[in-house]
Amino acid sequence: MQIYLPIAEVSVNAFLLLGLGGMVGVLSGMFGVGGGFLMTPLLFFIGIPPAVAVATEANQIVASSFSGVLAHLRRKTVDLKMGTVLLVGGLIGAALGVWVFNYLKSLGQVDLLVKLCYVVFLGIIGSLMFVESLNAIRKTRSGSAPKRKKHNWIHGLPFKMRFRTSGLYISVIPPVIVGILVGILAAIMGVGGGFIMVPAMIYLLGMPTKVVVGTSLFQIIFVTGFTTLLHATTNYTVDMVLAVLLLIGGVVGAQIGTVIGAKLKAEQLRILLALMVLVVCGKLALDLLIQPSELFSIGAAGGH
Repeated sequence: MQIYLPIAEVSVNAFLLLGLGGMVGVLSGMFGVGGGFLMTPLLFFIGIPPAVAVATEANQIVASSFSGVLAHLRRKTVDLKMGTVLLVGGLIGAALGVWVFNYLKSLGQVDLLVKLCYVVFLGIIGSLMFVESLNAIRKTRSGSAPKRKKHNWIHGLPFKMRFRTSGLYISVIPPVIVGILVGILAAIMGVGGGFIMVPAMIYLLGMPTKVVVGTSLFQIIFVTGFTTLLHATTNYTVDMVLAVLLLIGGVVGAQIGTVIGAKLKAEQLRILLALMVLVVCGKLALDLLIQPSELFSIGAAGGH
């Protein structure tokens, strides 16, 4: 069943979009990521213009993340205090990111920037997570449980705050900086930023894995919601028909993903996420290197 997307100006199979939304929703519930790092490139692959994919995907992330957070709140695995600190940084970062996005769009370079950002970030994060997860699994099998460092340079920073749910007493500076970086990525790449936030919360801030997923989703809801609002009012690139179809699939998928995630070990979850990140990175890099079938495309005046 083909459906016309007015802002993207393409026709796409509606069931394909529902299926993609559901698949990414499952990932959202399992890993605590918004799923945008996977969905946005998938939208590129089916012919959605990058500017529209970025702005619209931020909208869908809100719904799938909200659905996932409800499930985690019932289990009491959300650190609301830490989520709020991350959120402050996230909103600042989102505003900065939309400004950069608008500037590059005016130069006609936004499509290339978005794809290059994906290749770089997914390659680095995926590789680091994969190596770490393999080491953690090896240690678990050999009988020595992996030890998380309790004290590092972060514990010496000022402006400390107690986060009871996470069992931490650390400075608010690192969470705010992580939030700013994730906010910038949310605006430029159409992602919730969970693929960077989850590793940062585990390895940099030292949060327990069971609390990280719900807290990450809590922060993602507000940052991506704010990003969507900015894109809709400044760029007019949010396609509501596309967003609704992805949203329906995402909400259902997030509930399923939360149930699956609860049954897997933390190391298994991380290595699965790392593998998916690397696969998407490889496909995007290949698309940038291989000569396209159509060398020229017709764009609006002032574009490429």
